[in-house]
Amino acid sequence: MTFKNRTYWLFLLPTLLALLIVLVLPFFQGVYYSFTEYNGFQISEFVGFQNYIDLISDSEFLYSLQFTAGFSVASVIGINVIGLGFAVLVTQKLGKVSTLFRTIYFMPNLIGGIILGFIWQFIFLKAFTGMADITGLDFFRGWLSDTQTGFWGLVILFVWQMSGYIMVIYVSFLNNVPKELLEAATIDGANKWQSFWRVKFPLIIPAFTVSLFLTLSNAFKVYDQNMALTAGGPFGSTKMATMNIYDTAFKVQDMGYAQSKAIVFLIIITLISVIQLYITRKKETEL
Repeated sequence: MTFKNRTYWLFLLPTLLALLIVLVLPFFQGVYYSFTEYNGFQISEFVGFQNYIDLISDSEFLYSLQFTAGFSVASVIGINVIGLGFAVLVTQKLGKVSTLFRTIYFMPNLIGGIILGFIWQFIFLKAFTGMADITGLDFFRGWLSDTQTGFWGLVILFVWQMSGYIMVIYVSFLNNVPKELLEAATIDGANKWQSFWRVKFPLIIPAFTVSLFLTLSNAFKVYDQNMALTAGGPFGSTKMATMNIYDTAFKVQDMGYAQSKAIVFLIIITLISVIQLYITRKKETEL
């Protein structure tokens, strides 16, 4: 091994050790715990696949998966549509106003999920109630005390948080669209709408690959916003999978069962992400 190679591995070693200690070892330890009766302090017995078998009849966990899936679909669509719309808006020739819009749209992403949850909790409980008192519309009442409106409240919060971040990705791809192609489209008589769908849109398909992956993975892993906004209420009807796993581990103190839930949840997220990447990348090559 040359001196250059030894130096390379020497500098890489701290990162590899950190990944091993923080990620790899805990993962395999968690897999082992999922086959045991573990309360966080000691293993009482090895139960094999019993924890995984119990998941099939766990209605609360299955409901949380269903709720999380619905939330993820609604959020992914909302974030990408609004993020792309923001990107198209700020890439117009608006001068300094464009920079102002970019800053405003991106700011929610800089706020922590817990704080965002409490901000929107205040909006839904106080601001909406005030609007209901002024307008007399019951539409604004009880948003966090109903399962359906609580669901959409979580979607609104997450879309508001992530749209600005996804906007930045679309902006970077839109800015790389060759101006010659746009000028040629204009010469051929295409209007702005046609130029976007016929020229820009096919060229930013790779942005959808990145954006869909980020929004899907983040939507499935939402916890802090869920805890701060609804805390899973009313009666656990807005409890997402991550909160269900957390409650099983730290409230019920059934760590082994919680680990089996986490492993199944990880497999589901991985499969969905791999399928999404395969479909969108295939679309890239077709175009």
